[in-house]
Amino acid sequence: MGVENSEQAAQTLWRAIWRLVRHRWHDAFGRSAIPAPALQRLGAHVAASELQHTGQIRIVVEKGLPWSYLRRHAKARERALMLFSKHRVWDTAHNNGVLIYLLMPEHAFEIVADRGLARHVPPAVWKEMAAQMSARFQQGRYEDGLAQAVDAVGALLAQHFPRTADSSSANELPDTPVVR
Repeated sequence: MGVENSEQAAQTLWRAIWRLVRHRWHDAFGRSAIPAPALQRLGAHVAASELQHTGQIRIVVEKGLPWSYLRRHAKARERALMLFSKHRVWDTAHNNGVLIYLLMPEHAFEIVADRGLARHVPPAVWKEMAAQMSARFQQGRYEDGLAQAVDAVGALLAQHFPRTADSSSANELPDTPVVR
């Protein structure tokens, strides 16, 4: 019994070390994974999507988790929720902001929708959407995966929060993706 526990502890330690190395490696060298022209195209894609609905879409790409998240073995979802708050995606007029989050070292993809949209879309829809995008991220096709996510989120926002002639045209959040 003691041998099994020590083997499990060693495996856990090696997984934690490997995760730390992956995140620091991406943080140091992952800058070119999504080049500046691709970020500009994604920003334009978000802006075009927002012409169809009153929602706000924010893309955040992270090259590596901060040490505090790695130390406590936090998941990508926890970080996405914090960034949803930090980038004020929750602070939109109709509570229909959506954060699209990509954690590059883990190819982890999260979508966080504010309560206005979340009440219309069941969690299974978000999970299915994330599963469809993950294949592109596994292949390193980040721009394609993020553009597909913007399209899918935009379609849901257009269905539940369509832009009408009397809708405000205010852009509440920047369209340009954030790379951290």
